[in-house]
Amino acid sequence: MFRVLLALLLPCAVLSRPVNDFQTPFTFEQPASLPVSNPTKSFWLDTPGANLLANEGSTGPLTEDADVCIIGSGMTGVSAAFHLAQAVKTINSKDSSLHLKAVVLEAREFCSGATGRNGGHLTPHSFFNYRSLERQWGKSEVIKSLELENRTTMAMVKIIEEYNLTDTVDLVSGGHLSLIGSTQEYASLTADYHAARQAGLDVGDVEWFSEAEVDSIYGASYPAVRFSAFNFWPSKFVTQLYLLANSSTPHFSLDLHTHTPVISIAPLPSSRWSLGTLRGSVHCTHVVHATNAYASHLLSQFSGRKGIIPTRGQMITLRSGTAINDSWRASWGGLDHHWFPRPLNGSDAGSPNNRPLVVLGGGREIGGPTNEQFQTDDSVLNAAVGEDLHAFLPNTFPRMFEEGEMPEMEWTGIMGYTETTDPFVGPVINDPPSNSDLNSQSGQYIAAGYNGHGMPRAYSCAEAVAGMVMAAVQGKAWTVPEWFPTHYLTRNRR
Repeated sequence: MFRVLLALLLPCAVLSRPVNDFQTPFTFEQPASLPVSNPTKSFWLDTPGANLLANEGSTGPLTEDADVCIIGSGMTGVSAAFHLAQAVKTINSKDSSLHLKAVVLEAREFCSGATGRNGGHLTPHSFFNYRSLERQWGKSEVIKSLELENRTTMAMVKIIEEYNLTDTVDLVSGGHLSLIGSTQEYASLTADYHAARQAGLDVGDVEWFSEAEVDSIYGASYPAVRFSAFNFWPSKFVTQLYLLANSSTPHFSLDLHTHTPVISIAPLPSSRWSLGTLRGSVHCTHVVHATNAYASHLLSQFSGRKGIIPTRGQMITLRSGTAINDSWRASWGGLDHHWFPRPLNGSDAGSPNNRPLVVLGGGREIGGPTNEQFQTDDSVLNAAVGEDLHAFLPNTFPRMFEEGEMPEMEWTGIMGYTETTDPFVGPVINDPPSNSDLNSQSGQYIAAGYNGHGMPRAYSCAEAVAGMVMAAVQGKAWTVPEWFPTHYLTRNRR
């Protein structure tokens, strides 16, 4: 079955972490652990100079009081902070005296979740799986969910362009190519494409390539489809977004504490919360859970298959065997893998003979009986997945990659999957609910569970949650934005 797995994202001669065959999964209903303290080294985070905020706020005084506590410093958490800052700026432009104080708490180094470890593909699905999604949610909702991905992508690109960050975050606008593995898959994709267009969805520029065309242009013996998309350095974008949030307006203050895992949340009088850490407690009125795969560690109702399933993804960087021409500079997917070449005008400039690094992930379907689900340990590598990744590019592009060449880096990261493939967004609700406890966690919100496809969704989901927080701050009712899919909302996910 065709899948496009997105948003996964030393030297292999001496691996710095053990390799295991299959980690014993925890039971399905068991809450997730905290992130492990010794993860494998990620290209995105551990390249020298890549993570400017890595250890920010990890020592010194801990912020003790705030209006909003954001747990997690990845795309969701920092986007929530950015949207809160923008909302405060807008409100105060109308002569208001509102001031908001927020704090971001991160268990490890800055942006060390799936965004920072596995990300990079900013690839909106314009029509993929349209027919099955329409059967599940109806035309209006599926159109909203697919349009949200394009909305998110273009909003992020607008920020990059507005603040002249293209080179800073290595933005590449080369589109996305998906290789198609069978005639059945090709027929299904084209049917989704035509159904989406007939429904009135703007699918953008789409090109279909025959096997002969792909082989001639790109060097792989598969048909393919190409559509508009981008790729970039994810943690660098999140860093810049944090800096923008922290400088947007003097009426919004933002603190960051890395290496400060939240281990408990307890109610306080006056509808406030106490977040316990090993460094002390932080008190706040509103809590945003931006912990994705680890959400059930603090919110046990998100345990199990009905909640958010921690799922380990594995990545490598492999040097191409020959120069790569401009036609190949896109992001790629299909065949249960995803990859893209690093731009040579970025940190990889000067590589020998114009041979860029390619960042590749996927292959977890052969990772054992659980397909790497219910795994929270990214300090280890899966031997079977690694073997698959090492061979994939030479097998798929035999004229461009040398068989047997070892990766320059190899690592894992933990993603959050859900049963419906949709994120949970909105107020935290106890499960099962009752009249007495439906709002017992009032003031807490969540945006998590992106199914390895968070880049084109997390920013907008965080915007929705920030809107909920700002409505509560002002004592107003929150209205669902017209662009937001209502089936993402926690109240509709029973």
